[in-house]
Amino acid sequence: MRASYDATAGEDLSVFDVVRRDIGVDGHRGAALAGTVFGRPDHTGTGPGVFVLHDGGNRFTGLSLILPLLAAHDVVVVTVDRRLPPEHPDPYPVEDAYAALTWTARNGGDLGIDPGRLVLAGIGAGGGPAAGTALLARDRGGPALLGQLLIDPMLDDRDRAGGHHRHAWSALLGARAGTSDVSPYAAPARAWDLSGLPPAFVDVDADDVVHDEATGYASRIRAEGGAAESHVRPGGTPAADRAAAEARSAWLGRLVAATTPVAAA
Repeated sequence: MRASYDATAGEDLSVFDVVRRDIGVDGHRGAALAGTVFGRPDHTGTGPGVFVLHDGGNRFTGLSLILPLLAAHDVVVVTVDRRLPPEHPDPYPVEDAYAALTWTARNGGDLGIDPGRLVLAGIGAGGGPAAGTALLARDRGGPALLGQLLIDPMLDDRDRAGGHHRHAWSALLGARAGTSDVSPYAAPARAWDLSGLPPAFVDVDADDVVHDEATGYASRIRAEGGAAESHVRPGGTPAADRAAAEARSAWLGRLVAATTPVAAA
């Protein structure tokens, strides 16, 4: 599986007009994590930022889904490698993610990010840690997030789907997978309380094994008084992918516009 990820994770990002800077980020208990900051060439000052948790490969995996948002909305994108299971099982992935998010907010000025306008994004296997990190930020009084963008998120270890989905949960949780001994920060669908979370956008393929848990998570956030939008892609076609990209961009655009400082007269 890792060889497969390594073979496909090297996305061609040269098509995006961005400025790139590699950085070191503090992870859980001071672990050194590699990160990269992307910004528009014309970016100045501080503005909104997107903190990305990748889909289990490396910090560039799936980034082609995020960088179009940079061009459209002048957001600064920060992507960080987190330690992965099975060598680093729960709670390392979500704790690394939370520590790196906190580091990003604390160093926002140096990164070109207003820490009060920070969006958390997670793709695939990074969607669970992203949702778990949003819960940790709420419960620990951490960074006040502007929103959370979850793309095909894996949220529920109790799902009986087989294949790599079940293998991933077993790698993360070991023998605890599917039992009562699992933290909601590791499997956010287990959280009893989804109130007080930042606005969410959940984007999932209709045929993905995580469809039900992803759309159900958004529905529960809405039921508990939060804001959550769901976008279900009808299939992996170019038209569906374009529609999903447009929906993600429109959602982020509304968040950014709602928090854009008004220039003094």
